[in-house]
Amino acid sequence: MKRTPFYEFHKNAGAKIVPFAGYEMPVLYSGIMEEHKAVRNAVGVFDVSHMGEFYAKGIHALSFLQSITVNDVSKLTPGKAQYSAMCFDDGGIVDDLLIYMLAEHSYMIVVNASNIEKDWEWMKKHCPPDVTFENKSDETALLAIQGPKSLATMSRFLDSVSTGFLKPEQKLISANLSTIPYYNFVQGSVAGIEMIISRTGYTGELGFEIYFNVAHAEKIWNAIFDAGKEFGITPIGLGARDTLRLEMGYCLYGNDIDQTTNPIEANLGWITKLNNGEFVAKSILEKIKSEGPKRKLVGMLLSDKAVPRHGYQLVVNGANVGVVTSGTFSPSLEKGIAMGYVNVPHTEVGSKIAIDVRGKMIEATVVALPFLKK
Repeated sequence: MKRTPFYEFHKNAGAKIVPFAGYEMPVLYSGIMEEHKAVRNAVGVFDVSHMGEFYAKGIHALSFLQSITVNDVSKLTPGKAQYSAMCFDDGGIVDDLLIYMLAEHSYMIVVNASNIEKDWEWMKKHCPPDVTFENKSDETALLAIQGPKSLATMSRFLDSVSTGFLKPEQKLISANLSTIPYYNFVQGSVAGIEMIISRTGYTGELGFEIYFNVAHAEKIWNAIFDAGKEFGITPIGLGARDTLRLEMGYCLYGNDIDQTTNPIEANLGWITKLNNGEFVAKSILEKIKSEGPKRKLVGMLLSDKAVPRHGYQLVVNGANVGVVTSGTFSPSLEKGIAMGYVNVPHTEVGSKIAIDVRGKMIEATVVALPFLKK
């Protein structure tokens, strides 16, 4: 099992460590409920250094990425990020990912930890020889600072370690990160440490994700926690990361999307640009969209505090109509919530579906996502 550069910090903080995506990762510290509320109300820090970072450079890097992802990479300019996905030839999802345009002909691709090896091999297979394609996952540390106090924390962090920050065009600016729009980023040197600060996250809250070399892990971890001390900053484990993302209806690869699902039925049609040239599985996805999917991923709100789990059956009038892909007890709504694939006739908002929770049929209502309206 691998360890991130922050493993000792997790142990010292009393984290419960579990195997996850080939890494020893913290699932919780004080408790999922407390950590969840800390992010919703203040600020929390996630170690997501297990994620994968690939770099594509060269004059044909754009066309390479266009040919293997479903979104329109040509819309990016330096300093902007994009959510996208890659599909197999049959339309099944290889992975969902982020693409950062670092400079002209230069991109960083961030993939899920459990898919690093698979994604690398699949992308290498499609990569033209004149594109420089590098895997820098093992040398990249990644922290997510999330919550309503994340901006104050990050601003104080920059003030404490540097007099300013460099934009992509390398002009020194003040450490005011409030000017960075959602899905934009800045890159430069903070106290001599090269870093990307991205206005992204997986929680639905105001937040940032920072990428830097693993050699600086201790310095950055300590500086972040010093900066956020007065705001109640706390480390957050995988457990609360899952409840936070599920309240927002964000997909998790391996649960809600995988090689057996396609972007149309997974409610990812908004990132699937079928009028944008040729890419892997485009004709298959066009056919699915034209004919209409047979099932769709929906959100379901339970009538009580029962906790639905991955794999639970969905039933209408005694007939199986689908399966739960993700489920939890929502700390914010204080009810059970779930996502799952449901046969199209039962996907309208307001539809009633029973969830088989350990032999007890619990009524749920199909609701519009996200569950938590921010």
